[in-house]
Amino acid sequence: MIEMVIEQRRRSLGGGLDVGRVLPFAKRRMVGPFVFFDHMGPLDVAAGADRSLDVRPHPHIGLSTVTYLFSGEIVHRDSVGSHQTIRPQEVNWMTAGSGITHSERFEKARAVGDHLHGIQAWVALPEGDEEVAPSFSHHAGDDLPQWSEAGVRGQLIAGSAYGLTAGARTHSPLFYAHLDLDAGARAEVPPGHAERAVYVATGAVEVDGSRYEAGNMLVLGADVSSVIAVERSTVMVLGGEPVGERFLYWNFVSSSKDRLRQAAEDWKAGRMKLPDADDKEFIPLPDDPFLKPPAMS
Repeated sequence: MIEMVIEQRRRSLGGGLDVGRVLPFAKRRMVGPFVFFDHMGPLDVAAGADRSLDVRPHPHIGLSTVTYLFSGEIVHRDSVGSHQTIRPQEVNWMTAGSGITHSERFEKARAVGDHLHGIQAWVALPEGDEEVAPSFSHHAGDDLPQWSEAGVRGQLIAGSAYGLTAGARTHSPLFYAHLDLDAGARAEVPPGHAERAVYVATGAVEVDGSRYEAGNMLVLGADVSSVIAVERSTVMVLGGEPVGERFLYWNFVSSSKDRLRQAAEDWKAGRMKLPDADDKEFIPLPDDPFLKPPAMS
């Protein structure tokens, strides 16, 4: 059975960039270690777009960000010295740990126009690894195994599934994959994890005789083993083992509310290093109460 259906909530990040926020959700904060899930676009950007489209330098702690594109291009810069352009079917995996800052610039879109479409997920780090040294890795090619069978074309983004293992280092058991399905194709959802979900990025799928459209995340019970594409569809399958309760404040994730307060104070006081190649501006700590957990409001 399907335990829950989470419908994306559209919100603007500024500059015309809209995202569909899926996780966290009031009634379901996480799926395995996945604590955040945003569907970016799809958005057509004309050449000459304003720089407000860019995501200026901002901080993270206690998580790994996972950026994956269906189309478009993003330039990543961070405080450990990384400068990496990500393109479709590649992965930028950034582990914030004790603290990192980064920017995400849409330089191609502003220069010549672009079609932006992708997913950014956050993976919470287990308690023993929340304060690891920050790091960044980019993955493409053999690091992201692909397969094709019976109308399903898949790419493993992270973790282990379908008899394959992706290249990014993970800190807890998980899987994350991109599947393109022909109409009528049946896709297996990897078993063996305590929590699993399917996100319908495009098209529509059927589970247990019910149809689910794009923009919906289906949190699956242990008895659900597959989904069927009602039409040509793109889905993301994800899950893993729970890492325990996590608290969120803005871009910070931690098992400790005190650690969140410290991170917020550090950012506000300018104690977190900006990216070397992008240190002329940053996003201030927001005052929006919506972004604060109840204990901190």
